[in-house]
Amino acid sequence: MFPRPGVDGPLGAADAVPATLLVMAKSPIPGFAKTRLSPQFSPVDAAYLAACALLDTLDAVRESGIRHRVVAWTGDIDRAERSVELAAALRDVTVVPQRGDSFGERLANAHLDAADFGVPVLQIGMDTPQADADLLTRSAARLVATGDTVLGPAADGGWWALGLSDPRPAHLLTDIPMSTDRTGELTETALRHAGFRVHALPTLTDVDTYADAISVAATSRGRFARTVTELVTVKTPVPL
Repeated sequence: MFPRPGVDGPLGAADAVPATLLVMAKSPIPGFAKTRLSPQFSPVDAAYLAACALLDTLDAVRESGIRHRVVAWTGDIDRAERSVELAAALRDVTVVPQRGDSFGERLANAHLDAADFGVPVLQIGMDTPQADADLLTRSAARLVATGDTVLGPAADGGWWALGLSDPRPAHLLTDIPMSTDRTGELTETALRHAGFRVHALPTLTDVDTYADAISVAATSRGRFARTVTELVTVKTPVPL
């Protein structure tokens, strides 16, 4: 079961960025989440790392200076790694179910759902645990200040953040191939061809592979970084 919808923003602060922070999240179930981290990590370890990354992300969301917070969720939370902690963290946000067959459809529908607050929407995923509260707040502030769109490129050619001041271009996501090395380029091109200006956010590495996990853990702190270090240490043979 989902926890009840949570409250808005950081205590409803008057100086909060007037935007909605949307997180696309998948229940970290072994064999369901972060499967590309295997075989270096077992399915259970991969799902546990996904849970750590999501918890770090939800911490950043909670600590950000962004007024509204929404998580679009898919999967059975009761089967998730660290399910109790995740359920507690999700009480601080509004949770909506993901809707649609393809990932592009689910993204588009989540943007439309989050747009119900009537303010710009900054959408992220659960695989950039290094994106801290300050980066999220500054990204949302830039979205609001420009009144356009913002796109955070990922090092693998995708993107880690998409901000829309107007929900209408969300439908463009349904025609863009996701999880490819051209997803970022194609998303930016589609937005520009539709008449929207696109402003770049910092480039981040999102965690898809073992190499990504090692790279992100080396430059961040939190549950994800600690757990990667612990797992790699356990797997590394001790010289005789």
